[in-house]
Amino acid sequence: MNEEIIQNINERLDKAIHKGRKIIDDEDLQQQLEDLKNSTEERVRKNPVKSVLIGFAIGFVAAKILNSD
Repeated sequence: MNEEIIQNINERLDKAIHKGRKIIDDEDLQQQLEDLKNSTEERVRKNPVKSVLIGFAIGFVAAKILNSD
């Protein structure tokens, strides 16, 4: 019984790894990510102060959410 469970888990992991590799190797996705990176860099270069303030705001909110009691 334990061997069946382990084999089932191994098969699922193999499928997930294969699917992940297909996603990573997808050229359209790679191009979209490169375009997003370039447009983000351009916006940050045009508005550096605003970008830093937005970064601080996001960090502050994330810290408040993660440290909430």
